Amino acid sequence: MTTDREDQLRADLQSLRIERAPVKRSGARRRRWLWPVVILALLGLAAAIWVVRSRPVAVTVAVAQKSTAGATGPAPLLSGSGYIVTGDRYVSIGVRVPGRIDRYFVEEGESVHKGDPLVQLDDRDYQAAVAAMKARQASARADLALADADLQRGRTLRTGGVISQQELDVLINRAAVTRAQIGQLDAELNQATVNLDYTTLRAPADGVVLAKLKEVGEIAVPGGFAGSGDLIRMANLTDMRAEVDVNEADLARVKIGQPAQVTPDAYPDVKYDASVVKLYPQVDRQKGTLKVEVHILAPDGKLLPDMSARVTFLQPPEAVKTDEAVVLIPAAALHRTTAGDTAVWIVRDGKVASRVVEPRGDVGSQVRIGSGLEGGETVVVGDVALREGQRVAAH
Repeated sequence: MTTDREDQLRADLQSLRIERAPVKRSGARRRRWLWPVVILALLGLAAAIWVVRSRPVAVTVAVAQKSTAGATGPAPLLSGSGYIVTGDRYVSIGVRVPGRIDRYFVEEGESVHKGDPLVQLDDRDYQAAVAAMKARQASARADLALADADLQRGRTLRTGGVISQQELDVLINRAAVTRAQIGQLDAELNQATVNLDYTTLRAPADGVVLAKLKEVGEIAVPGGFAGSGDLIRMANLTDMRAEVDVNEADLARVKIGQPAQVTPDAYPDVKYDASVVKLYPQVDRQKGTLKVEVHILAPDGKLLPDMSARVTFLQPPEAVKTDEAVVLIPAAALHRTTAGDTAVWIVRDGKVASRVVEPRGDVGSQVRIGSGLEGGETVVVGDVALREGQRVAAH
C-alpha cells in the first residue's frame, strides 16, 4: 500500500512539471561571432579619437612684451558705466508771449549760433500794439507842445499882471502832466516793442537743435505744466562731458583734475581723453554713490547726448613710476577659467598650459599684466577651445 501511495505521489509531481523549450543553439552561435566585431569597432573608434585629439590645433600666438609704465601711460584705477551729457545740459527755449507758431527756421540736428532765429510766432497783434502806442505817443507829444506854448504865454501874462498866480499854476501843472504821460507812453511803447521782439525766438548760445516740441499752427503760451510752452530743445555739443556714479568706497581714488578715458558703448574701439571736473556735493543715500563728471577734451561728431559710455579713471601723473616694468599682451589672449579666474594659454614645447594672470587695464588693443607673466612668453590669441597639455601648431 505504501508503494501505491508513492507511485501516486510521483504521478502528481510529474503532472506539475513544466516542460522547457529546447535551446536554439544557432542564435547563441551568432552572438558569439558578434562580440569580436563590436570590440573591433570600439577599438577603431578609440583609435580615431586618439588620432584626432593628438593632432596639433592651429592657433594664433603673440609674444608678451615687457615695457615700462612711463611708455604705456597711467594705469586705470577704476571704471563704471555712465552717460554722455553736455556741459550746459539741455536748453529748452519757450515763448515769453502767447501766440500761434508761424514757422520754424531750423531743423533737428542743425547747428546754430547765438542770436540766430529759431521760431517765428504770428506777430500781427504785437505789430498793431506797437503802432497804437506810437500813435498815442505822437498825440501826447502834440499835447505837450501846446501845453508848453500856453505855459510860455502864461508866464508873460503873469509878468504883466494880466493873469493870477493860480492860473499860471494850472498851466504849469498841465504841462507837467502831459510830460509825465509821454514818459508813461514811452515805457509802454518799449514794452510793446519788446513783446514784438519776443515773437521771434532766438538761440541763446551756440549749439545744436535736438528737438522741435510743437508743430506749426499750434498755440504756444508762456510757462504751463511741465514745460508745455517750450518749442525748441538744444544743446552745446562743443562742451561734451560724461557723468558716472562712483561708489563711496572708491571716492578716495578720484579727485579734481585726474585723467580719465571715456569709451562709448556704440564705439567700443574709440577712447576719448578726459579730465575730472566736478564732484557733486551730495551722496545718493539709497545707492551709496556720488555722481562724478568728466570733461571730454577732444569730442567729435560721434558723441551724442544721453549715449551710454564707460568712464575709466586713470592713475594721476605724479603717481606713475616711469621705470616700473609692465607686461603687455593682446586683449584677445585673455580667457576665463572654470573657477572664474582670468588666465592665458602659454605655448611651450608645442603644448599649451593655462596660467592665471592679473590684468591692470587696457593700453589701446593691449592689456597690462600685473602678475603671472614676466615677458617673452608665447601666448595664444583668440577664442580657441583648448585643454591643458594639448598640442598646438603656432602660426
